[in-house]
Amino acid sequence: MGRTEEKRSSLIQKTNKIASIDAEGREGLKKKLTNMENITIKTSINAPIEKVWKYFTEPEFIKQWNNASPDWHTPAASNDLTVGGKFSYTMAAKDGSFSFDFEGTYNDIQENKLISYTIADGRKVEVVFEVDGENVEVTETFEAESQNPIEMQRGGWQAILDNFKKLVESGN
Repeated sequence: MGRTEEKRSSLIQKTNKIASIDAEGREGLKKKLTNMENITIKTSINAPIEKVWKYFTEPEFIKQWNNASPDWHTPAASNDLTVGGKFSYTMAAKDGSFSFDFEGTYNDIQENKLISYTIADGRKVEVVFEVDGENVEVTETFEAESQNPIEMQRGGWQAILDNFKKLVESGN
C-alpha cells in the first residue's frame, strides 16, 4: 500500500469514527431533549397466563386494579385490544378533587406475550408477559415524562402493578 493509500485509509477510519461518535451524540442529545429515559418495573404473579392476560386487558378488571394508592380509583375504562385500537382509563381521586384520562393507542399485541402502546403524550410503553413455571413474570418498560421525578414515576407505576398482582392472585 502506497503512502497516499495509507493516508486515505486512515482518513476514512477517522471519518467513520467521528460519524459514529456524532450519531451517538445525536441520540444522547435527542434523549436528553425529549427526556425519554426508560423505566422498568416488574412483578411475578402466581396464576395461569390466561388469567393474567384477562385481568390485564378487560375493563371490568382494569377498574379494580388501576390505582397507585387507596385514595384513587378508576371509575371508567374502555379497551379496544387490537393493533391501532385505543384504550382510555379514567383515574380519579376518590374525594373528587382531581381526575385524568390515561389514554393510548396499541402498536403491537401478541396474545399472552406482549402489549406495546403509545400514550396520548407520545411516550412508548411495552408490557411483556413471560411464563416461568407456575408464575407469570410481567415486565413493563415505559418512557419517563419530564414533570415528575423518575423515582416517583417508578413508584407509582410499580404500585399499580402490585395492585394488579394482588387482584389476580386473590381470585376475585
